[in-house]
Amino acid sequence: MQLCGLSKRYPEGDTARVVLDGCDLDIHRGEALAIVGPSGSGKSTLLNLVGAMELPDRGALWFAGQDLAQLSETARTLFRRRHLGFIFQQLNLVPTLTVLENLLLPLELNGALDADGRRHALALLERVGLQGRDASFPEHLSGGERQRVAVARALVHGPGLLLADEPTGSLDGDTARVVLELLDELRRERGMTAVLATHAGEVAAKADRRLALGAGRLQEAAPA
Repeated sequence: MQLCGLSKRYPEGDTARVVLDGCDLDIHRGEALAIVGPSGSGKSTLLNLVGAMELPDRGALWFAGQDLAQLSETARTLFRRRHLGFIFQQLNLVPTLTVLENLLLPLELNGALDADGRRHALALLERVGLQGRDASFPEHLSGGERQRVAVARALVHGPGLLLADEPTGSLDGDTARVVLELLDELRRERGMTAVLATHAGEVAAKADRRLALGAGRLQEAAPA
């Protein structure tokens, strides 16, 4: 994926807050890229643009020979369903669905909800240490368990690109390390590309490359 001259600003009263200002970035296949910076620096906005959930004010976002910024809303939705896995900062698990039903949702949206898909989802639940919890609802899980459900849901449909926004931000230190190790292991096994937005040094340390976002620009970050 390639970002070319990407710019984004939001109106604030009579002025505009510049979040991204002509950013260029090549995201290499199979790498884990950490975007670091303090809260409010624009990390989530950058992920939303890479994930085609928002459109830039200027610039292009190239993926598989097409500029995502020029696609229709329907085409961008289909792109996200087929190619992307998301781990949101607030997790966004559906509270009225069981753990298994949350995992099956991406398969259903992609027309892949069959017996094989169901077996794959159950195997992935076991892999993340949640065997026997498939019928539980998110409210009955601990924070670490909900995070592992989010990891499994992001991977269940085999996306090529994983986007994670503060993937361990709400967890205590020990639980965060367990979830982070699991996420890194599963990503490497599948050869996935990942972009991780974080202010946590232990998350950035797992990445192959680190970029700092500040004042609307991206630059190489010091080793975590």
